[in-house]
Amino acid sequence: MTGPDQDPGVTLLIADDDAVTRSGLRTLLAAQPGITVVGEAADGVEAVELARQLRPDVVLMDVRMPRRNGIEATRQLLADSAEPPKVVVITTFENDGYVTAALGAGASGFVLKRLPVRQIAEAVRVAAAGEAVLFPAALRRLVSARPLASAQALPQAALTGREEEVLRLMATGLSNPEIAGSLTVSQETVKTHVGNVLTKLGAQNRTHAVVLAYESGLVVPGLPG
Repeated sequence: MTGPDQDPGVTLLIADDDAVTRSGLRTLLAAQPGITVVGEAADGVEAVELARQLRPDVVLMDVRMPRRNGIEATRQLLADSAEPPKVVVITTFENDGYVTAALGAGASGFVLKRLPVRQIAEAVRVAAAGEAVLFPAALRRLVSARPLASAQALPQAALTGREEEVLRLMATGLSNPEIAGSLTVSQETVKTHVGNVLTKLGAQNRTHAVVLAYESGLVVPGLPG
């Protein structure tokens, strides 16, 4: 437990309707460095209410929950406040469409329940830092089963050549520093390009932009970005 002057690190709210899963995640993640679990929610309604009260940095959100599912809860959380928490969807990956819908609602990314707890903890930290939580192989599998959206879903003509290049690298799961190294430019330049991409695509975050890139065909599942 943290004292009054102790930095809690990343504060986390866990939302999952299975009590055993929820308790296990809390025990395991609370033992990870830099993470403080501040609450648990058993459904989407409770997740929204507790997020308002506790103001966590990140909500680890299951998709299939009673009363309000994780997709609707994510959408409401992100519309509620000028500084909403980051949302990381946690899933067994059995319902690809639900995951894509959650990303479209503004979730910062997703993790699989079968991952080692260290990787889930790292995903929480990455989301809290404002980066996308992407597992490229899983994301390619997710969107490869979906029909391509219309060309209007990604107005490629509005993107400059460098912005398209940055988007392709985002789709491989690279962070801003990694993109900067790949393109031999500054991190501030990459940050500007990422911001332009999000604005032009009307994407809530970089994860949503990557989903659009896959669904439109700018990035082809199974092929290098």
